[in-house]
Amino acid sequence: MNSGEQKDFAKYWLAFACIEELGSVFIKRVYEKFGSIEAAWCAAPDELYETVNLTKKQIDYFINARKNINPEERLEYIIKRDIKFINYTDSLYPKLLKQIPNPPMTLFYKGDLSRCNFDRTLSVVGSRKASDNAKTNLRKILSGLSNTDVCIVSGLAAGIDTCAHTAAIDYNLSTIGVIGSGFDFVYPSSNRKLYKIIEEQQGVIFSEYWPTEQPISWHFPHRNRIVSGLSRGTLVAEAALKSGAIITANLCLEQNRELMCIPGQISNPNTEGIYKLLKNGAALVTTTQDILDTMGWTFTHQSDCEPEQKSFMDDIEKEIYDIVALEDIDVDGIMSKLNIEYAELITILTGMELNGILKQTDGGKFTVC
Repeated sequence: MNSGEQKDFAKYWLAFACIEELGSVFIKRVYEKFGSIEAAWCAAPDELYETVNLTKKQIDYFINARKNINPEERLEYIIKRDIKFINYTDSLYPKLLKQIPNPPMTLFYKGDLSRCNFDRTLSVVGSRKASDNAKTNLRKILSGLSNTDVCIVSGLAAGIDTCAHTAAIDYNLSTIGVIGSGFDFVYPSSNRKLYKIIEEQQGVIFSEYWPTEQPISWHFPHRNRIVSGLSRGTLVAEAALKSGAIITANLCLEQNRELMCIPGQISNPNTEGIYKLLKNGAALVTTTQDILDTMGWTFTHQSDCEPEQKSFMDDIEKEIYDIVALEDIDVDGIMSKLNIEYAELITILTGMELNGILKQTDGGKFTVC
């Protein structure tokens, strides 16, 4: 197929995509019935009514909607907006996502697909009101994937999603954000800078919604099928019994992917969903190695801050490393565990930071790289 033919077909995919009420299932069924997206768009009413498992109401809606849509104008609009897109039949369409029951027929995106290894994708989901404990545990576990080709997938929401994307950036991992609106909106607005970093440096942002579609409530559970569908496994960092994270976990199981959970404080109501999933057979994750074992992944190189670096440390540096490796901790906390003067400790910590062994968090605590 030459570029002209691809452009002709693309305009029909986009024409379908701008009618949000149709949904991916409708588009997939008419596409499969007629054998091409152009034939599906141009099909006569009597031919459409013969499509299996579609209601008369759905078909009537499509017939009326397409009267007011010019496919060529839809294509020109997206090109002028500098929004990239891939369709269900494109060679670049993620193979894992294509395997789910209702894949999006068109994915709009910003960023660079080549940054992401779609064969080593791990989705991370959890509470929007995540506890500090959950975020600390998640960062600690993801730090063990540092400088590998694992790609972190999440929903660019507040809480655990933001923590997952930020950790990916900090640990030199590619990351994919799947949003519940069109690209005219940044939700939450506090993640505007994070959106930009992912788009320009670290990965891709996907949306199945036309650029003008607002971030309305039902979009978010609906987009979760894409988060899990893009991923070989899903890691739940914190989740209440009734939450979007639990929806994604269930979708992960329906899609026959690996489900993993990080345990949390039992007094936190946002861990009730975690323990239910663990009791039902989800893999328990307390270290990076648990993820690697569950996923069957191995790496042939070390990250910049592997424990093997301890062989280059002196005795006091090794003691400090072991303390920080157990938990993120501030200077006073380290001093309480060691017999050392404040000035000496600051000098050592500064050296370990410069050597890429430790780094400080925004909260003034030290963590391993």
